[in-house]
Amino acid sequence: MEPVSVGLVGAGPWAEMVHAPVLAKGPHTRLAGVWARRPVASRGLAAAHGAPAFERLEDLFDASEAVAFSVPPAVQADIAGRAAKAGKALLLEKPLAADLDGARRLAAAIAEAGVASQMVFSFRYSPATTAFLEAARALRPFGGHAAYISGGLNGGPFATPWRLERGAVLDLGPHMIDLLDAALGRVVGVRAHGDPLGWAGLLLEHESGAVSEASLTMRAGGETPPARVEVYGAEGNATLLGSDLGDDAFAEVARQFAETVRRGGGHPLDAAHGLRIQEILEEAERGLR
Repeated sequence: MEPVSVGLVGAGPWAEMVHAPVLAKGPHTRLAGVWARRPVASRGLAAAHGAPAFERLEDLFDASEAVAFSVPPAVQADIAGRAAKAGKALLLEKPLAADLDGARRLAAAIAEAGVASQMVFSFRYSPATTAFLEAARALRPFGGHAAYISGGLNGGPFATPWRLERGAVLDLGPHMIDLLDAALGRVVGVRAHGDPLGWAGLLLEHESGAVSEASLTMRAGGETPPARVEVYGAEGNATLLGSDLGDDAFAEVARQFAETVRRGGGHPLDAAHGLRIQEILEEAERGLR
């Protein structure tokens, strides 16, 4: 398969640690260039991977078959809509947007343009997760629990303005909601309590009749445990730890994205799925206000 040329929007810590090296490494993708709001950052990241930096977003689009995003949710919603209108396939971060209106606009723009989209729900690309979900669905599950405990808001590269403003529900919530949704059936209701900037608890109701809970924080001090998802059913139980994911999940993201672009036909974790997760996030955040 000819490598897909992917332009990268964003040059922050996550782009530096994940997107740029994975896209540049191949063999399924090629880093076509970098654009960021800070030209110095885009030039530095692009040079580190032997790719051009672009000062105009339109020039990045012209040089790329597809566009990947590593920017704050509100920025993604705006620029990804422009990329879709330019006919580019989209590799999107979670959450889809900063709010439900933005997510709806972006999903509509993608649908109208008819371009491929794929979300980076990074847990979902690991063989450990695939095995966990297969085991969970065979349990005749009736409930589950997820916990994602982090100290990300206490400082460091991920204490960014949007995370400091919105907290764990918008940042960590998509991962846990997506996994519980996949393991126990479509989430049809959510109740929330606590504080998104402290400790937030979500009670999820599933279409299957199962009920699950998710505990989220980004304010924990000291050493924190790996993310954990547990599912219980009539036939036993299954557990997934974040430490089980391994190092190959992001390479699998790139492989599947290239296949989605070349083959067509969409991807299960597309923008429409991202919109559905955003609807749950919106309801949860509303309950915490």
